[in-house]
Amino acid sequence: MFKLPTTATAPFCPSEVKGSVIVAPGAPLWKKLLQFAGPGLLISIGYMDPGNWATDIEAGSRYGFSLLFVVVLSSLAAMVLQCLAMRVGIVTGRDLAQLSRERYSKPIANAQWLLAELSIIACDLAEVLGGALAFHLLFGCSLMWGVVFTAFDTIIVLGLKGKNFRDLEAIMLGLIATIGVGYIVELALVKPHWPAVAAGLVPSIDVLSSREPLYLAIGILGATVMPHNLYLHSSIVQTRVVSRDEASLASAIRLSRLDTIVSLVLALLINAAILILAASAFHATGHTQVTEIEDAYKLLAPIVGTGLAAILFAVTLFASGQSSTFTGTIAGQVIMEGFLRLKIPCYQRRLITRALALVPAVIGVYLMGNGAVGKLLVASQVVLSLQLPFALYPLIRMTNDRALMGKFANALHTKALAWLLFAVISAANAWLVVQTVMDWFA
Repeated sequence: MFKLPTTATAPFCPSEVKGSVIVAPGAPLWKKLLQFAGPGLLISIGYMDPGNWATDIEAGSRYGFSLLFVVVLSSLAAMVLQCLAMRVGIVTGRDLAQLSRERYSKPIANAQWLLAELSIIACDLAEVLGGALAFHLLFGCSLMWGVVFTAFDTIIVLGLKGKNFRDLEAIMLGLIATIGVGYIVELALVKPHWPAVAAGLVPSIDVLSSREPLYLAIGILGATVMPHNLYLHSSIVQTRVVSRDEASLASAIRLSRLDTIVSLVLALLINAAILILAASAFHATGHTQVTEIEDAYKLLAPIVGTGLAAILFAVTLFASGQSSTFTGTIAGQVIMEGFLRLKIPCYQRRLITRALALVPAVIGVYLMGNGAVGKLLVASQVVLSLQLPFALYPLIRMTNDRALMGKFANALHTKALAWLLFAVISAANAWLVVQTVMDWFA
């Protein structure tokens, strides 16, 4: 197949970083844990992007801590699905996109590729809007100029060319730490009522008995489980050199599972912190209609009594958008290489994705002004929701396949849980899409 010429594009090209992190077979456990730590961090970034911010802020401001349990359950579901993606990558030595190309007919594989590319663009649209809004809040520029400025993140991607994969993981850790520290300080300033927070962790069917909180709960679910993260995770776990014997594979799966769970717990804590902040700062003070990120920023300073909370809010929003941009670029490379066997330099991939995301962002901001951010963020989550079942179905089928996975195929209880999650997530996302389209027409 025709292949475009490439340059040294690590750490973004999956084929160039496969097996690039050496794992010493006789190393002590603590050292092995450190060597396997990293891929989960890149995955966790997708679970704290601006799309999550929008749903968590609205949930906290409108319903207080009542929907906090939805954030927790959605994150637990994500852990299960990401562990499946991790396992199929380690056991087969191929990622989900490569396996889909091999196991399905060309028309079906091409349809999967198009849907996966749509999810990348939809996700990047959220990063454009988040980055543009951060520029607008921090520097006072118009939202349109903020959108334009986000186009220059390709320069950052070019600056990473030639870095190894561990460098990228360290950068992601730094950005996650920025977000985490920012929210720790903000929560300290807001002083939540922790017994009420604890009560919000208890699942309640009554909370979801009416349409609006149910709609928002499904939005949280749709914003949490990202389809492109499944493709990405199945690829980047292969950066670790692992022997192909059963004992080595089993050890790699255990260590990678721990990396995945710890990283997604961090993402869970940050998403919970966003909702807790919104519930404490807005819902508790009577501001129950804060549905836009910009409104949250403007209200924080007068409510908390210091401008530091608002500044930290904007800085963490910027860190969220930039970190998600990097992982979106890698996911795009994984999908393109896996489905099409086509490899292009990372900056070209970045330019293509960002250009396609800029078009709806510019049109939306031009037609709707600052109000475009919330509407387009919702639209991006709907697109992601539409694509998710098409990534989940082959993942579950493959991990259930004993001919492919051998002794590492899903056990009966894992099969049941995976198909239950598929049914719940697919039904919830279908309901979200239908309700959103009905709202648009209304």
